[in-house]
Amino acid sequence: MNTSPKKLDRRLSVAPMMEWTDRHQRVFMRGLTKNTLLYTEMVVAPAIIFGKDGPGRFLDYSDIEHPIALQLGGSDPAQLAQCCKIANDWGYDEINLNCGCPSDRVSAGRFGACLMAEPALVADCIKAMQDASEVPITVKHRIGIDDLDSYELLGAFIDTIAQTGCETFIIHARKAWLKGLSPKQNREIPPLRHDIVHMIKQDFPHLEIILNGGIQSIEEAASHLDKVDGVMIGRAAYETPYIMANADQLIYGEDAPVIGRKEALEKFLPYVDQQVENDVYVRHMAKHLFGLFQGQRGAKAWRRYLSEHMFLNDANADVIRQAVEKIEE
Repeated sequence: MNTSPKKLDRRLSVAPMMEWTDRHQRVFMRGLTKNTLLYTEMVVAPAIIFGKDGPGRFLDYSDIEHPIALQLGGSDPAQLAQCCKIANDWGYDEINLNCGCPSDRVSAGRFGACLMAEPALVADCIKAMQDASEVPITVKHRIGIDDLDSYELLGAFIDTIAQTGCETFIIHARKAWLKGLSPKQNREIPPLRHDIVHMIKQDFPHLEIILNGGIQSIEEAASHLDKVDGVMIGRAAYETPYIMANADQLIYGEDAPVIGRKEALEKFLPYVDQQVENDVYVRHMAKHLFGLFQGQRGAKAWRRYLSEHMFLNDANADVIRQAVEKIEE
């Protein structure tokens, strides 16, 4: 449990991604960067409150994952407040409200990106969460949805939320089409507008503005830090995780040597061994490792070996150890 209420450094973070940024992936990521802020997958409020296995199924994590933020999905202020009280007991460093997910299922539940059409409701949610929380409450959202995509509406949304005292806004620099595009298409078809997020920072200099969307490297992330307060990396950090290896040096100014791919894997393997002993299937951890050797000789053989062996009933961490032998130095 986290006991230090120090101000979070949000210069760099890894985005919450459903079915990807689970606790195993975050431990692996922490072996590459110790300072980058990590986010959970989005957890819907009713799952935490009413889940038959209790909140631990959704909220448990390892101490090594700090700094770590919990992302919640929901639109009921009372439920969100209850979740914040529970999450505080688990020691999260930040709690974030999802106002950016464009999936039909999420919209049907009245949370995610559709909430951008209801800024007053979002403000009520944020205020209830703040009243129930000991840690910062933040918002993640798009630059617009459907035809509600003017700069004026975006500014009004942010201003309404900011009046609650919320200071941190993570802005995905694409609008979302809630009708007609799939979640995958919403990550690719609407044009990236980093300039819009830069303008928001100019117009709201007193707020902490984090840019999200389309960032492919730590070097690219660093190039935005003179225009915004922080950068969030999403799919690139998952699909090619080794790009995170120089984050502590480039973003946080540390002089430690950049960790190697195999060294990062060696740091992760004891965790894998422990989880297997606790009856966790190795595939739940190995699936996060496919992109580690992207661009290296033997990367295809590495991926093939993992995919062919990690689903076996008796698979353990040796599957990963044997797979790495396919990588040529």
